[in-house]
Amino acid sequence: MKIPYIPEDAPFNGEQKYWLAGFLAGLHSRLLVLEDKQTAAAPGAAAQTQLHILFGSQTGNAEALAQSAAKVARSKGLVPVISALDDVDMDVFATMRHVLIVTSTYGEGEMPDNAQLFWQALSASTAPRLEQMHFAILAIGDTGYDGFCQAGKFFDMRLEQLGAKRLTDRIDCDIDFEQPSSDWINATMPQFAANAGSNGPALDNQPEAPVIPGSNKQNPLATAMPVNKRLSGEQSGKDIRHFEFDISGSGLTYEAGDALGVFPVNDPDLVQLLLTQLKGEYDTPVPGFERNLGDLLTYQFEISEPSRKLIDWVGQNTTNQELRHILQHDDKDTLGVWLWGKDTLDLLQLDLTRTLSVPEFVAMLRPLQHRAYSISSSSKAHPNRVHLTVAAVRFHSGGRERSGVCSTYMSDRIGRGDQPAIFISPNKSFRAPASGDAPLIMVGPGTGIAPFRAFLQEREATGAKGKNWLFFGDQHQEHDFIYNDELAAWQESGLLTRLDLAFSRDQEKKIYVQTRMLEQGAELWAWLEEGGHFYVCGDASRMAKDVDRALFDIVSKFGGLSAESAAAYIDQLKKEKRYLRDVY
Repeated sequence: MKIPYIPEDAPFNGEQKYWLAGFLAGLHSRLLVLEDKQTAAAPGAAAQTQLHILFGSQTGNAEALAQSAAKVARSKGLVPVISALDDVDMDVFATMRHVLIVTSTYGEGEMPDNAQLFWQALSASTAPRLEQMHFAILAIGDTGYDGFCQAGKFFDMRLEQLGAKRLTDRIDCDIDFEQPSSDWINATMPQFAANAGSNGPALDNQPEAPVIPGSNKQNPLATAMPVNKRLSGEQSGKDIRHFEFDISGSGLTYEAGDALGVFPVNDPDLVQLLLTQLKGEYDTPVPGFERNLGDLLTYQFEISEPSRKLIDWVGQNTTNQELRHILQHDDKDTLGVWLWGKDTLDLLQLDLTRTLSVPEFVAMLRPLQHRAYSISSSSKAHPNRVHLTVAAVRFHSGGRERSGVCSTYMSDRIGRGDQPAIFISPNKSFRAPASGDAPLIMVGPGTGIAPFRAFLQEREATGAKGKNWLFFGDQHQEHDFIYNDELAAWQESGLLTRLDLAFSRDQEKKIYVQTRMLEQGAELWAWLEEGGHFYVCGDASRMAKDVDRALFDIVSKFGGLSAESAAAYIDQLKKEKRYLRDVY
C-alpha cells in the first residue's frame, strides 16, 4: 500500500504531515494482520500449509534462490509465499508458523538494502516473541569479504533469541553457492513439510519450460560482442567503454534495471608468469582435474585476487614479517591495505620457507566467477542488443601493469569472431517506477549512469509523461562527460527535465553529485513530495553514503522535520520502493 499523498498546502506542518502518514501506515499494518488471520482460519487452510519464504537480496541472487526453494516447496505439498523482507510487517511476521529466510550479505557484513528496515524492527527491543515459529536460514556471501554471510548469521541468532525454533542448521554458501544451496533446499523442504503435517499432493505438476541459453548462470549464452567503443576522452584518467552484446534470435529478454553476467578469461600474461613461478608448463597435468594447468589458470580459477586460504598458507610459510604480524594480530583493515594491488603471483614471490606444489596451489584457488554489470539499455529500445557501460581497470603496482579481470577481457581480448559467455541477472528490486507519471530522480556519477540510461530509454519508448532528473558527474567535463550527446538530445526533446552536473576536478574546490543535490535541495524535496522516486547507482563505500547523508539533510531542512522524523520519512520512501539503490 502506498501512503496517501498529503498535499504540500495541507494545513499541517512537516511533523504533523509525517505523523499522519505514519498513522495511516500503522492502520494498514493492522488490516494486514486481520486479513492474515482470516486466511489462516479459512476452510482448507490446514491442508494448504503455507511456507513463508522471505529474501534479502542486493543483486537478485537471493531472490532467485527463493524462487527455487518455492518450487521444491510446492513439490512437497506446501504453499510457498514469497516476499522481500522489507515488505513484511512485524505484526504479520509474528503470525507466521513456518519461515525460510534466504539472504545475501552486502558489503562488509551489512544487510541487503531490501532487508535493512525489517532487521531494524526485528532487532529492536519491541520485537514480538516467536515461540510458534519454525525457521531455517539460507545465507549466501563471499569469503573474500569480512563479515562472510553475516546477515544470515544475525537473523539466525535473533530468531532464536525471540523463541523461534530452528528446523535445521543454517547453511553459509560462498560465491559458488548453486550446488550446496540446492542440496540444502532439497534436504530442508521435506523437514518443513513433515513439521507442518503436510501430506498433500505436489502442487506444482506443470512441465518445466525449456531453458533459454543466457537466462541463468548455469546456462550461459555464447554470443558476439560487435561493439566496443571508448566513451572517455584520450586525455581522461579513465578508460570507460560502451559494449554491446548481440542477443538477436536467442529468445533472451531483459528489463531495465537488470544486470548482465559476463564470464571472464584470465589475462594470458599473468597465467604465463604463474606457470613460470610454479615451474610448470601450460600442458602440465593436475591430479583430479581433466584440464591441464594452463587451462585451469586461464578459465577455471581466480588468479588475480588471492584467496584467504592462500593468504593464510603464505603467512604460515614465509619470512615476510609484515604479513606474519598482520595475520597474527588478525588486523583485517591493515590486511586489506597490504593486499591492495597484489595478486596471487605477488604472494608466491614472497620469501617462502617451503615449496608449494602445483596440486597444493590449485587446491587453494577459488573458482573464477562471472562479473555482473548494470545493463545500460532498455529492451524496448534495443530488443536485439544488451549494452554495458564499464570502466576498464588498469593500474601500475609492484613493477607490473595490473588490470581488471573482466573489464580488460572485454576491452582488450575479445576479438572478432570470439563469443564470450553471458547471462541475464534479473534485479527485480531495482526497477523504474511502474507509473510513467511518477517523477524520477537519478543519481549516477561515472559508470553509475548505466541503469539510468536504460530507464530514460524505457521512459522514452513507453511515452512516459513523468519528469526526469539526472545528477551526473566525474572528474573533468572535457574528457569524462560520457553519453553527453544523448543527454543533450533528451534535454532538447524534453524527456530529461533536469540535468545537474558535478565534475570534481574542473575547479579548485571539488564538487560532487551530493553537492549539487544540496544546492537544489528545495526543488528535490518538492519532487519527493509530488511522489518522486529516488535512485542511486555507483560506489557504495563513499558516494552512496554521501548521497544518503545529503538526502537526509534535504528532507530534514526542507521538510521541517526533526532528525528522528527525517529518518522515518526516508524509511517510508524505502518501504514504498521510492528509494532504491544499485551500489557496489
